[in-house]
Amino acid sequence: MPRSLIAAAILLTGALTACSSDESVYREAAVLTGGNPRNGPAAIGRYGCGSCHTIPKVRAAVGTVGPPLTGIALRGYLAGRLPNSPDNMVRWIQHPQHVEKGTAMPEMGVTDTDARDITAFLYTLR
Repeated sequence: MPRSLIAAAILLTGALTACSSDESVYREAAVLTGGNPRNGPAAIGRYGCGSCHTIPKVRAAVGTVGPPLTGIALRGYLAGRLPNSPDNMVRWIQHPQHVEKGTAMPEMGVTDTDARDITAFLYTLR
């Protein structure tokens, strides 16, 4: 089954189960993305994502240049054109200029591991 269908099924299950605990959300995000959501906030800090984005649960992430990332896990699209799936989010985080030439989001040299961890964390933001 394609990862995007698995992602949709897990997100739908999570949305329908409003009483799921933070721990189960973190476990689901880890399985879905192959990253560690607990490492995501530190990676977000290292790459300066909060300079441009407001990101819940990341204290210093109060930027207003890019969109706020509140509820990003439930959005249908990333950057207004890329279907929201874990692989697409990793791709966008690592190479936004390849996805949308001229976007304001810069290439930051995000490693594969950090991109997966950031994606896993962002997938907890429902």
